[in-house]
Amino acid sequence: MSLEILTSDVLTTKHGFFTRKGGESKGIYAGLNCGQGSNDERDYVQTNRTLAAEAMQVSLNNLNSVHQVHSTQVATLTDDSDPKQAKADAMVTNKSSIALGILTADCAPILFSDPHAGVIGAAHSGWKGAIGGISQATVNAMEDLGAKRKNITAVVGPTISQRAYEVGPEFFEDFIASDNTYSRFFAQGIKDRMQFDLPAFCLHQLRKAGVGHCEWTGHCTYSDADRFYSYRRTCHNSEADYGRLISVIRM
Repeated sequence: MSLEILTSDVLTTKHGFFTRKGGESKGIYAGLNCGQGSNDERDYVQTNRTLAAEAMQVSLNNLNSVHQVHSTQVATLTDDSDPKQAKADAMVTNKSSIALGILTADCAPILFSDPHAGVIGAAHSGWKGAIGGISQATVNAMEDLGAKRKNITAVVGPTISQRAYEVGPEFFEDFIASDNTYSRFFAQGIKDRMQFDLPAFCLHQLRKAGVGHCEWTGHCTYSDADRFYSYRRTCHNSEADYGRLISVIRM
Protein backbone atom coordinates (compact mmCIF):
# COMPACT_ATOMS: atom_id res chain seq x y z
CA MET A 1 0.00 0.00 0.00
CA SER A 2 1.33 3.43 -0.90
CA LEU A 3 1.80 6.14 1.70
CA GLU A 4 -0.98 8.63 2.36
CA ILE A 5 0.33 12.14 3.00
CA LEU A 6 -1.98 14.97 4.01
CA THR A 7 -0.95 18.51 3.10
CA SER A 8 -2.27 22.03 3.56
CA ASP A 9 -2.60 24.54 0.73
CA VAL A 10 -1.57 27.39 3.06
CA LEU A 11 1.86 25.86 3.75
CA THR A 12 4.00 26.56 0.69
CA THR A 13 7.01 24.83 2.26
CA LYS A 14 7.38 21.12 1.51
CA HIS A 15 5.58 19.19 4.25
CA GLY A 16 3.39 16.21 5.02
CA PHE A 17 1.13 14.91 7.76
CA PHE A 18 1.57 11.17 7.23
CA THR A 19 -1.30 8.82 8.04
CA ARG A 20 -0.70 5.21 9.09
CA LYS A 21 -1.39 3.92 5.57
CA GLY A 22 1.55 2.20 3.89
CA GLY A 23 4.61 1.10 5.81
CA GLU A 24 5.85 -2.26 7.04
CA SER A 25 4.55 -2.59 10.62
CA LYS A 26 2.18 -5.41 11.56
CA GLY A 27 -0.52 -6.15 14.12
CA ILE A 28 -1.56 -3.28 16.38
CA TYR A 29 1.10 -1.14 14.70
CA ALA A 30 -0.06 -2.00 11.18
CA GLY A 31 1.10 0.60 8.69
CA LEU A 32 3.57 3.46 8.91
CA ASN A 33 4.52 3.39 12.58
CA CYS A 34 7.45 5.80 12.95
CA GLY A 35 7.59 5.66 16.74
CA GLN A 36 11.05 4.71 17.96
CA GLY A 37 9.61 4.73 21.48
CA SER A 38 7.02 2.06 20.66
CA ASN A 39 7.58 -1.66 21.18
CA ASP A 40 7.33 -2.35 17.46
CA GLU A 41 10.10 -4.22 15.63
CA ARG A 42 13.08 -1.87 15.23
CA ASP A 43 13.58 -2.85 11.59
CA TYR A 44 9.98 -2.00 10.74
CA VAL A 45 10.21 1.41 12.38
CA GLN A 46 13.50 2.13 10.61
CA THR A 47 11.99 1.15 7.26
CA ASN A 48 8.93 3.31 7.91
CA ARG A 49 11.05 6.32 8.78
CA THR A 50 13.12 5.73 5.64
CA LEU A 51 9.92 5.75 3.57
CA ALA A 52 8.85 9.04 5.16
CA ALA A 53 12.29 10.55 4.56
CA GLU A 54 12.26 9.49 0.92
CA ALA A 55 8.81 11.02 0.46
CA MET A 56 10.24 14.30 1.78
CA GLN A 57 13.28 13.87 -0.51
CA VAL A 58 15.86 13.77 2.27
CA SER A 59 18.11 11.03 3.62
CA LEU A 60 17.05 9.21 6.77
CA ASN A 61 19.99 10.83 8.58
CA ASN A 62 18.53 14.25 7.82
CA LEU A 63 15.05 13.42 9.09
CA ASN A 64 15.45 14.87 12.56
CA SER A 65 13.44 14.17 15.68
CA VAL A 66 13.65 14.77 19.42
CA HIS A 67 12.85 12.87 22.61
CA GLN A 68 9.40 14.33 23.24
CA VAL A 69 8.48 14.86 26.90
CA HIS A 70 5.43 17.21 26.88
CA SER A 71 7.65 20.22 27.61
CA THR A 72 8.06 23.70 26.13
CA GLN A 73 11.67 23.10 25.12
CA VAL A 74 12.71 23.89 21.55
CA ALA A 75 15.79 22.47 19.80
CA THR A 76 17.44 24.79 17.27
CA LEU A 77 19.17 22.83 14.51
CA THR A 78 22.04 24.56 12.76
CA ASP A 79 23.67 21.48 11.25
CA ASP A 80 22.58 18.06 10.03
CA SER A 81 23.08 16.22 13.32
CA ASP A 82 20.08 14.32 14.69
CA PRO A 83 18.94 15.74 18.07
CA LYS A 84 16.81 12.69 18.93
CA GLN A 85 18.48 12.37 22.32
CA ALA A 86 17.56 15.95 23.21
CA LYS A 87 14.51 16.24 25.45
CA ALA A 88 12.35 18.79 23.67
CA ASP A 89 8.96 19.09 22.00
CA ALA A 90 9.75 21.36 19.08
CA MET A 91 12.50 21.99 16.56
CA VAL A 92 13.39 24.94 14.34
CA THR A 93 15.94 25.34 11.57
CA ASN A 94 17.04 27.56 8.69
CA LYS A 95 18.97 24.78 6.93
CA SER A 96 17.46 23.49 3.69
CA SER A 97 19.03 20.05 4.11
CA ILE A 98 17.19 19.36 7.37
CA ALA A 99 13.71 17.88 7.73
CA LEU A 100 11.88 18.16 11.05
CA GLY A 101 9.75 15.18 12.12
CA ILE A 102 7.25 15.26 14.99
CA LEU A 103 5.58 12.11 16.36
CA THR A 104 1.99 12.06 17.64
CA ALA A 105 -0.89 9.74 18.49
CA ASP A 106 -3.67 12.18 19.55
CA CYS A 107 -1.53 15.18 20.53
CA ALA A 108 -1.34 17.94 17.93
CA PRO A 109 1.50 18.13 15.42
CA ILE A 110 2.05 21.75 14.39
CA LEU A 111 4.15 22.68 11.35
CA PHE A 112 5.44 26.25 10.98
CA SER A 113 6.97 28.12 8.06
CA ASP A 114 8.25 31.59 7.23
CA PRO A 115 9.18 31.11 3.56
CA HIS A 116 10.46 34.67 3.28
CA ALA A 117 13.13 34.10 5.92
CA GLY A 118 13.69 30.45 5.06
CA VAL A 119 12.89 29.29 8.61
CA ILE A 120 10.71 26.33 9.57
CA GLY A 121 9.51 24.75 12.79
CA ALA A 122 7.66 21.70 14.06
CA ALA A 123 6.04 21.18 17.46
CA HIS A 124 4.38 18.41 19.45
CA SER A 125 1.52 19.97 21.40
CA GLY A 126 -0.49 17.97 23.87
CA TRP A 127 -2.50 19.85 26.47
CA LYS A 128 0.53 20.27 28.74
CA GLY A 129 2.65 21.77 25.99
CA ALA A 130 -0.24 23.87 24.71
CA ILE A 131 -1.04 25.50 28.04
CA GLY A 132 2.67 25.79 28.85
CA GLY A 133 3.37 27.73 25.66
CA ILE A 134 5.08 25.38 23.20
CA SER A 135 3.68 27.36 20.26
CA GLN A 136 4.98 30.65 21.63
CA ALA A 137 8.37 29.07 22.34
CA THR A 138 8.59 27.74 18.78
CA VAL A 139 7.75 31.13 17.29
CA ASN A 140 10.34 32.79 19.54
CA ALA A 141 13.01 30.32 18.39
CA MET A 142 12.07 30.92 14.76
CA GLU A 143 12.45 34.66 15.32
CA ASP A 144 15.93 34.06 16.69
CA LEU A 145 16.78 32.59 13.27
CA GLY A 146 15.40 35.60 11.42
CA ALA A 147 11.70 34.78 10.97
CA LYS A 148 8.97 37.39 11.47
CA ARG A 149 5.80 36.44 13.34
CA LYS A 150 3.52 38.09 10.82
CA ASN A 151 5.08 35.99 8.04
CA ILE A 152 4.71 32.65 9.85
CA THR A 153 2.04 30.20 8.76
CA ALA A 154 1.23 27.38 11.20
CA VAL A 155 -0.93 24.33 10.54
CA VAL A 156 -2.26 21.98 13.20
CA GLY A 157 -2.38 18.46 11.82
CA PRO A 158 -4.45 15.40 12.73
CA THR A 159 -5.23 15.40 16.44
CA ILE A 160 -7.94 14.25 18.80
CA SER A 161 -11.13 16.26 18.36
CA GLN A 162 -13.37 17.69 21.05
CA ARG A 163 -16.06 15.05 20.65
CA ALA A 164 -13.49 12.34 21.49
CA TYR A 165 -11.53 14.12 24.22
CA GLU A 166 -13.35 13.52 27.50
CA VAL A 167 -11.71 14.90 30.65
CA GLY A 168 -12.53 15.03 34.34
CA PRO A 169 -13.47 18.03 36.50
CA GLU A 170 -9.90 18.40 37.83
CA PHE A 171 -8.60 18.93 34.30
CA PHE A 172 -11.22 21.60 33.67
CA GLU A 173 -10.57 23.32 36.98
CA ASP A 174 -6.80 23.42 36.39
CA PHE A 175 -7.34 25.05 33.00
CA ILE A 176 -9.70 27.77 34.15
CA ALA A 177 -7.49 28.41 37.18
CA SER A 178 -4.85 29.44 34.66
CA ASP A 179 -7.29 31.66 32.76
CA ASN A 180 -11.05 31.61 33.33
CA THR A 181 -11.69 32.50 29.68
CA TYR A 182 -10.40 29.02 28.79
CA SER A 183 -13.82 27.65 29.73
CA ARG A 184 -14.87 28.30 26.12
CA PHE A 185 -12.69 25.39 25.02
CA PHE A 186 -14.85 22.93 26.98
CA ALA A 187 -18.31 21.49 26.37
CA GLN A 188 -20.41 19.68 28.94
CA GLY A 189 -20.20 15.90 28.69
CA ILE A 190 -21.95 13.12 30.57
CA LYS A 191 -22.39 13.81 34.31
CA ASP A 192 -19.24 15.57 35.54
CA ARG A 193 -17.26 14.88 32.37
CA MET A 194 -16.16 17.67 30.03
CA GLN A 195 -15.10 17.62 26.36
CA PHE A 196 -11.87 19.52 25.67
CA ASP A 197 -11.19 21.14 22.28
CA LEU A 198 -7.44 20.67 21.85
CA PRO A 199 -7.18 21.85 18.21
CA ALA A 200 -9.13 25.05 18.98
CA PHE A 201 -6.92 25.71 21.99
CA CYS A 202 -3.78 25.21 19.89
CA LEU A 203 -5.11 27.72 17.34
CA HIS A 204 -5.84 30.17 20.17
CA GLN A 205 -2.24 29.86 21.40
CA LEU A 206 -0.90 30.34 17.88
CA ARG A 207 -2.94 33.51 17.40
CA LYS A 208 -1.79 34.69 20.81
CA ALA A 209 1.80 34.12 19.64
CA GLY A 210 1.12 36.47 16.72
CA VAL A 211 1.52 34.18 13.72
CA GLY A 212 0.25 35.54 10.42
CA HIS A 213 -2.05 32.62 9.68
CA CYS A 214 -3.01 29.36 11.37
CA GLU A 215 -5.54 26.60 10.77
CA TRP A 216 -6.36 22.95 11.58
CA THR A 217 -6.59 20.25 8.93
CA GLY A 218 -9.80 19.00 10.58
CA HIS A 219 -8.75 15.35 11.00
CA CYS A 220 -9.57 13.49 14.24
CA THR A 221 -7.08 10.77 15.16
CA TYR A 222 -9.42 8.97 17.57
CA SER A 223 -12.39 8.55 15.25
CA ASP A 224 -10.56 7.20 12.17
CA ALA A 225 -8.69 4.02 13.09
CA ASP A 226 -7.97 3.15 9.44
CA ARG A 227 -5.90 6.30 8.96
CA PHE A 228 -4.55 7.31 12.35
CA TYR A 229 -2.98 5.91 15.50
CA SER A 230 -4.59 7.04 18.75
CA TYR A 231 -3.28 6.63 22.29
CA ARG A 232 -6.73 7.16 23.79
CA ARG A 233 -8.39 4.66 21.46
CA THR A 234 -5.67 2.14 22.36
CA CYS A 235 -6.44 2.62 26.05
CA HIS A 236 -10.19 2.22 25.48
CA ASN A 237 -9.53 -0.98 23.51
CA SER A 238 -7.13 -2.31 26.20
CA GLU A 239 -4.36 -2.79 23.63
CA ALA A 240 -0.77 -3.21 24.79
CA ASP A 241 0.78 -0.36 22.79
CA TYR A 242 0.18 2.03 19.91
CA GLY A 243 1.89 3.38 16.81
CA ARG A 244 3.02 6.95 16.23
CA LEU A 245 2.23 9.15 13.26
CA ILE A 246 4.93 11.36 11.80
CA SER A 247 4.50 14.91 10.50
CA VAL A 248 7.40 16.40 8.57
CA ILE A 249 8.43 19.78 7.19
CA ARG A 250 11.52 20.90 5.26
CA MET A 251 12.58 23.88 3.16
